[in-house]
Amino acid sequence: MSGMLHDRQARTGWLMIVVAGAYALWFLKARVLADGPPITSKEWTIFMSISLCFFIGAVNVRMAAEREDRRKPEKTKNPSA
Repeated sequence: MSGMLHDRQARTGWLMIVVAGAYALWFLKARVLADGPPITSKEWTIFMSISLCFFIGAVNVRMAAEREDRRKPEKTKNPSA
């Protein structure tokens, strides 16, 4: 896990996830569930873009974890061989 904290790709992915999640929660709380003016198509477009950003952030974190696993030295399955 310590290697993951220093990995730029993982940090970027987590940052994207946190920012997108915070915006999505705000949008749902302040715009969808609250009374107010109708939601414009521009706001829906931004919400969909943020959803895509969340997805790309999750992919970044997963790819960083896979790369970290590949960097570890492979252990032989049969130590006597």
